[in-house]
Formats: sequence, C-alpha cells, structure tokens
Amino acid sequence: MNYNTKLLAEQNDMFRKHIGMVEMDIIDVKGKLNMTMGVDALSNFQKLDTLIKLWAYDDFNEDNDPHGEHDFGRFTLDENKQDILWKIDYYDTNYEYGSEDPSNLKITRRVLTVMLPSEY
Repeated sequence: MNYNTKLLAEQNDMFRKHIGMVEMDIIDVKGKLNMTMGVDALSNFQKLDTLIKLWAYDDFNEDNDPHGEHDFGRFTLDENKQDILWKIDYYDTNYEYGSEDPSNLKITRRVLTVMLPSEY
C-alpha cells in the first residue's frame, strides 16, 4: 500500500479519542466500536474505565507500533489488573472489504475492536 503514514496515525488518533462519544458524528473519520464478548462481560465501571483509557492512550513505540499508524495498543485496568488490547482495522464504506487506501476518508471506515488478550 502507498499512503501517508503520518496522516493515517493522526486520523487513527482522532478516531480513537472520539469513539463512543456523541461528537463522533461531527468528525471526518468514520467507523464503529466493537467490544468482544470478554470485554462486554466486564462490569459497567470496567467498560467505562476501558473507554477512558482508550481515549487517553498515547504509549506508542517501536514494539507496539512498528509502522507508525497508531492502530494497536495495550493497557491494564487498575481495578483487577485486567489487560486490554485494542486494534483498528480499515474497511471500505460498506464494511465488507479492506480499504484500498486507509488514509482516504472518502473510501475508508474504521473498526476499533477492544478485546481481552485471550480473544486476540
């Protein structure tokens, strides 16, 4: 693929920092949030804590972000030391196929999946 990685990282950050908020409808980066069954089974407090940590996440480095796209992360919920993973995937506007150019907002929709490590 040939796309602007820096632009893609900025778009992914915007998407992740607004996912699940009412204002999500006003940003240009469109997509959906998906919580796996394991995350959905957590308490409401843990799910809210997960969203807060997801919005604030900025621990990108060579190990977890080798391509510089800001499309994957891992953090721990403080309450019970539960590890949480998240991943952004890029689809066409119908969510059927992969996007030909993830940085092109006119043809790309994102799906951010939040999961337990055992569900990866």
